[in-house]
Amino acid sequence: MAIEYRAEVIGSMLRPDYLKDARKRWEAGGLGTRDFKSVEDRAVDEMIALQERCGVDVVTDGEMRRTHFIAPLTDVISGVKPIPAFTRVWRRPHEKNQEAEQTDIQVQYAVVDRIHRMRSLTNEEFAYARGRATKPLKVTLPSPLMMTLRWSPEYSRGAYPDPFALFRDAADIVRDEARELAALGCEYIQIDAPELGMLCDPERRREDFAARGMDPERLLTEGIDIINSVAEVSGVTFALHLCRGNNKGYYVGEGGYESIAKQVFQRSRNFARFLLEYDDWRSGSFEPLREIPPDKSVVLGLISTKRVELEPASAILERIDEASKYFPREKMALSTQCGFGTVWEGNPIPEATQEAKLRLVAEIAHRVWR
Repeated sequence: MAIEYRAEVIGSMLRPDYLKDARKRWEAGGLGTRDFKSVEDRAVDEMIALQERCGVDVVTDGEMRRTHFIAPLTDVISGVKPIPAFTRVWRRPHEKNQEAEQTDIQVQYAVVDRIHRMRSLTNEEFAYARGRATKPLKVTLPSPLMMTLRWSPEYSRGAYPDPFALFRDAADIVRDEARELAALGCEYIQIDAPELGMLCDPERRREDFAARGMDPERLLTEGIDIINSVAEVSGVTFALHLCRGNNKGYYVGEGGYESIAKQVFQRSRNFARFLLEYDDWRSGSFEPLREIPPDKSVVLGLISTKRVELEPASAILERIDEASKYFPREKMALSTQCGFGTVWEGNPIPEATQEAKLRLVAEIAHRVWR
């Protein structure tokens, strides 16, 4: 199935304050589930309307019903417990050669038993949003390798001596979600795989993967084959999104795609589109685009969801021209580099800037690909 959307969104939108407050009250037992769902419905309605008036070609529900983009692999499965697993260093700002501000963020959950899906989160998301959206609708699902964040050498070995067994179980869950979404009429699914972007960074390879018992080279072979297996669902176009993390404007990885390009782009045969972070120096050059097979398409994530400043259209046009030296322009599209509301606590970008950036995506994309 060919999809030629030129102006894309990535997934999450900024959660409104009233939704954050309602979730806190619901989790504390001060708000009933039915009333909380009504608040979620309102937020989804507003986020779909926002995307549609901005002019993007495909919309999501904004991930308003999730605590985090990985929620379909954490919030609705068994076997994951709130046990501090490890600490990761996040950095900002984003200017090269500028002294970085750092923060340590602790991963709060670990797998302690075999995982099983208790219910579907994305079925609810899609079924509701399908009745509200007038434009094509996309659903996002986390990569099964995001369970690298939940596999702990200390807590997880009893259930999964080999972390790749955990990844395969996670892939079964994600694939089941995709099959059920297809049965509901979903035709476009994006798999979010920031862990692949982190493998571009030698420091992250050592500290987040190798030092914790996960061989980076195995992640780029067997691991990518596991990701590829979730896209074995007929009637659905699958896209693979790579970035380097976004947590309150902080990032977790640096480095171009050169070290992973051949494995990712050539082993991910079931994916039709690659959505690639390219908003600043951390992503390197466009040269790795040469490794993408000619029957695929590329969505350039050139507009930042971490910076408040609005990118000049002229600069984005120049970047598209540069990228077209390595991959056919007619097979490209434009997006932000990541979602806006990547953690529940929020993003330093204000709501007005979120709207302005989505409008910028649509305006430039429709100028370039008329």
